Amino acid sequence: MTAAALLALGACGRVVDLKPAPGQPLPVRPLMARSTPTPQDLLAIPTYAKPDRVDELVKRSEPRPQDPFNLPPATGGPAPGAPAGTDPQPVDKTTGPSTPGD
Repeated sequence: MTAAALLALGACGRVVDLKPAPGQPLPVRPLMARSTPTPQDLLAIPTYAKPDRVDELVKRSEPRPQDPFNLPPATGGPAPGAPAGTDPQPVDKTTGPSTPGD
């Protein structure tokens, strides 16, 4: 029983070239490809799936450019008024702003 287990375990590591199943062709050529890909081409990991690592450190310190959206905090003045041409709506504490037709 031990010998059979070792034989089965040893067969798991057997390495052979990949080939399509008997009677089955390779996948069809993609529309924009120049040739039908081989099994090795199909198994190759594309560069976008495993990108190269970039370990470039900052080589020189540079100050950040001025940010036009980096505004100082508000002065705490009153809130801006409603836009021109809008009528103020009465507010009920329980239901919120009233809407026409209520």
